[in-house]
Amino acid sequence: MNFDKVIAVRKNKTVYRDGERCVKVFDADYSKSDVLNEALNQARIEETGLNIPKILEVTMVESKWAIVSEFIEGKTLAQLMQEDSERKDEYLELLVDIQLSVHAKTCPMLNKLKDKMNRKISMSSLDATTRYDLHTRLEGMPKHKKVCHGDFNPSNVIIAEDGTPYIIDWSHATQGNASADAARTYLLFWLNGDIDGAKKYLNLFCRKSNTAKQYVQKWMPIVAASQSVKGNEKERELLLSWVDVVDYE
Repeated sequence: MNFDKVIAVRKNKTVYRDGERCVKVFDADYSKSDVLNEALNQARIEETGLNIPKILEVTMVESKWAIVSEFIEGKTLAQLMQEDSERKDEYLELLVDIQLSVHAKTCPMLNKLKDKMNRKISMSSLDATTRYDLHTRLEGMPKHKKVCHGDFNPSNVIIAEDGTPYIIDWSHATQGNASADAARTYLLFWLNGDIDGAKKYLNLFCRKSNTAKQYVQKWMPIVAASQSVKGNEKERELLLSWVDVVDYE
């Protein structure tokens, strides 16, 4: 493989361009089962008909696992927002429209969102009483079977040169409640320091999906707790501060 350039460097992985292919190379100590699960998620999402880069192969690069997909020429919505801030509201609308197209799909073979959240809450550093409360609240939430991206944010949507949007990074994909997915996106804006963007996103999502804002807000402590297991210390502290918000305003 001839790596033209590094596209992105993330925790535990580096993404390269190899001509018309995109190669995501994981660190040597990265879990094999997690790599294969991510590839399987991506393959299953392909079958839903959503615009995503097609997976080409799973291979080894210098004793490290790698997932090879199509390379999509274009810019992420995050880049477009940064380059043309006056059109940010327009790009936010597009972001929500694309997310709703994801939620319109079903994929019965994906892992269940509730199972993953219950597992993550159990792994969290929260005390037993708080964990019990969160597990109880999670079980009380309506069970849906919609495709949920799990990390849906402007940096994971590429707008190709012909204007076609492509959604990338399906490692966290599950089937479950769309409002939990929206709560995760809201928190990602918030963690990125874009509080205004978070509020605008949530208003747009609720209006376009005809969802009560209070319903999405009920998911936020649950989602924050499940996400607190990963990430850096600062992110964990910020997420855990949401867990105590029983009735978020």
